[in-house]
Amino acid sequence: QVQLVESGGGLVQAGGSLRLSCAASGRTFSSYAMGWFRQAPGKEREFVGGIRWSGGRTYYADSVKGRFTVSRDNAKNTVYLQMNSLKPEDTAVYYCAAHAGLTSGSYYYTNAYEYWGQGTQVTVSS
Repeated sequence: QVQLVESGGGLVQAGGSLRLSCAASGRTFSSYAMGWFRQAPGKEREFVGGIRWSGGRTYYADSVKGRFTVSRDNAKNTVYLQMNSLKPEDTAVYYCAAHAGLTSGSYYYTNAYEYWGQGTQVTVSS
């Protein structure tokens, strides 16, 4: 069982930065693949970024490539989403998710993940 708690959301102006954190419980966090998703009002939840258990490979949606960075610190049971050059269209509730093992092609899909956090709101003003 893994419990996930996101933090770090807030209100920021366009062009600004935020860093989201996702703290995980459980002794086997280091073996879990992690993902970040977001959901804007009236829209489906969409993939933002993901990272392998080792941190050796990351995955990104085209809309955030070059602006967002996913990283993890297995010693702290925490995964991060560094968001730079934020745009109003990045406004959404951001969720982290975990699964014990994912193939490369699975990171992008919500139904591939077993555990989810409660989400944190990110609002980017123009």
